[in-house]
Amino acid sequence: MRLGERLQTIADMVPEASILADIGTDHAYLPIYLVEQKRVSRAIAGDIHHGPFLSAKNAVADTQLEQYIAVRQGNGLDVLNPGEADVVVIAGMGGANIIDILSSRPEITAKLKRVILQPMIAASLVRIWLYKNNWKIVAEELVEEEGKMYQIIAAEPGTDCQIEAVLYEIGPLLWKNKHPLLKRHIQELLRHLRGVLSAMADSKEAVNSEKYKAFTKKLNDLEDKMSCL
Repeated sequence: MRLGERLQTIADMVPEASILADIGTDHAYLPIYLVEQKRVSRAIAGDIHHGPFLSAKNAVADTQLEQYIAVRQGNGLDVLNPGEADVVVIAGMGGANIIDILSSRPEITAKLKRVILQPMIAASLVRIWLYKNNWKIVAEELVEEEGKMYQIIAAEPGTDCQIEAVLYEIGPLLWKNKHPLLKRHIQELLRHLRGVLSAMADSKEAVNSEKYKAFTKKLNDLEDKMSCL
């Protein structure tokens, strides 16, 4: 099985010999690939929706990997028992949803050795949650696939130094390592913020709000970082 660049990048962040849980697995492509490559010893593929659950179950059966991959239907980490997996992947969801999943079962997240997260939106909220809950970001990647940019974050238990607020938006390791896609990544963040501020500008109440001030400061901070590249 060949993966797209986004899933391949996630796969490359999974430590060898791990026990993987892929939450929101869809077709179970990631666990199937990692088991076939002998990167993980076994895996759990979980999805809350019945359609993707059946697709994953059929895909695992077609590859005759039922002995190594358990496919389960359930909400987030409810498909796991504490200590059953040491690496969790949550990809393709909004940042708030990812935070809810990690927060909902602290007895499970407490036993994980690594989380690999790919938020579709609100990646800054995910990074802030990780910092506040004693997870250290150990790797970050940017991937462009079919014209869309994806942020991928790997974190492990541990404390980290607080960083300037704008780096929660950009990604501290993306900035530190000057990722090849960093400039385009910041341009996208700026484009989004300018759109938000433009929409708010039609309302005097919105313009006078604390949220408008916070967004304006964030925009200025991002522009300052952009000028350094």
